[in-house]
Order: sequence, then structure tokens, then C-alpha cells
Amino acid sequence: MDSVHSEDGQVEGGPSFGDQAPLPVGLTDLERAIITKLDDDKALDMVLIDLRGKSPMSDAMIVASGRSNRHVGALADHLLRLFKDMGLGKVKVEGLPHCDWVLLDAGDVIVHLFRPEVRTFYNIEKIWAIDSAHRGAGAA
Repeated sequence: MDSVHSEDGQVEGGPSFGDQAPLPVGLTDLERAIITKLDDDKALDMVLIDLRGKSPMSDAMIVASGRSNRHVGALADHLLRLFKDMGLGKVKVEGLPHCDWVLLDAGDVIVHLFRPEVRTFYNIEKIWAIDSAHRGAGAA
């Protein structure tokens, strides 16, 4: 498994199997299913951002990259099938025609899929980082 980074750095205990990195602590079944599916489909640089207590819009955000527009589109399509199989009904999707940046809103979890250069440009992980400068200024 590609490494899955958690923004708080916590990982589950226990052995890791083969090249699999341990998963972050406290994953919901939906988060675990998404990360597993993305890993099976060879998504790159997966990051899990815990939004609990930070945002009312969702509990978690998962960010991952695909190698090309076609790969990003396939990742999105496979996640849509997963959501349907899990009984989530109609998931909101944006960006599917171009597949530079695809957003899937499954309610409790929001998934962002990028081509690498688009992800680097927008750098949304930095916006949600714990130690972001705008968060420190608002807390003072």
C-alpha cells in the first residue's frame, strides 16, 4: 500500500504487511473502504485529513493523485461504484468530464482526486493543515 498520511501523524498499531504502511487511527468503515479501493487502483500520495471539529461540512477529506486524466477518471468511476455498493445512493461529483481535479462528496467523506501538477498548483492539503498560519491567527 502506498503510504497514507494522516494530518495528525497517528497510525494504527500492529504489523504492516509487505510494503503496506499502517493506516491512521480511528478510520471509519467508509474511510477504510475508500483508501483500500484507491490503493488497489494504484492512486498516488494518499492523504487523509481529519475534519472532525474543524468543519461542519464533513468528517474527513481524502486527497489522492492519479497519473493522468484517464487514471483520475478511472479512480473516480471505481469510487462511485464502491459508494453505490455501500448503499450511499447518489454521491455528488464535480470535475468528471475533464478529470484534472475530481471531487466526490459522499457526505461524511469528501474525496479529491488530482493529476499531480494540478494538485501541486492548488495544494489543498496545506489549507487544512493543523499548523496553518491562518488558523493560528484566528485562535489568538
